[in-house]
Amino acid sequence: MAPPAFRIDSHAHIFFLDRGMAPGRRYTPPASAPLAAYLERLDDHGLTHGVLVQPSSLGTDNGTLVNSLQAADGRLRGIAVVDPSIDEATLAGLAAAGVVGIRLNLLGRAPETVDWPSWQDLCRRAAARGWQVEVHAEGWQLAAVLERLADCGAPLVVDHFGRPDPQLGTADPGFRAILALAPAGGVWVKLSGPYRCGGADVRPYAAALLDALGPCRLLWGSDWPWTQYEAGQDYGRCLAWLNVWMPDAAARQTILGASAARLFGFA
Repeated sequence: MAPPAFRIDSHAHIFFLDRGMAPGRRYTPPASAPLAAYLERLDDHGLTHGVLVQPSSLGTDNGTLVNSLQAADGRLRGIAVVDPSIDEATLAGLAAAGVVGIRLNLLGRAPETVDWPSWQDLCRRAAARGWQVEVHAEGWQLAAVLERLADCGAPLVVDHFGRPDPQLGTADPGFRAILALAPAGGVWVKLSGPYRCGGADVRPYAAALLDALGPCRLLWGSDWPWTQYEAGQDYGRCLAWLNVWMPDAAARQTILGASAARLFGFA
């Protein structure tokens, strides 16, 4: 019997309130988000695999991420948050657990942060491992950040549509930077967290991204458990949004399947 087709959630978080929240964090979630609850949502909605992204509230302590990846027995991949001073042995340990990239969460930081030699070196080290570099930034930061990372050698994955300024929409310079990089083939975008886009209708973003990148470099993520936007959210509704953003069934199949399977190392 042939294995089921891939259906992959490319963006979710696991954490426990009683296990080492980072000091100085911007936000404390109202409840834990345990692995069992996440796997139950995957099962209930016909998702075969998932990707866990280290949340900012845990800082660079990736222990919960590693434990969750190991417990899921290959069903999940991870995106870690690390300090640039991390040693190669620790990176190797993360890789062995199923980590396939690092996240640069630049909210509240100047885009020039990624110019620092230590950060440039970290991104090159990630590229040498075949890892991706995930960028979480707002639209006003994104053009400068992508310019600084374009030559690092790693696939660049942009969170949450690139979070364009809702007043600018698809004319946002950061969003335009994503489209401009499309011919080079080194950037992917997560169709996730529309509520993080300032209340804008994200359908024009999705259409522009599909036109520039094609479905093979788009990803869908639930953003479970929707930190800071928990009220009223539902996993099934988040999955159904993809039908609205991508009316073509073949495009949706590629986004949920082959695109994510290749990028995250499931296939």
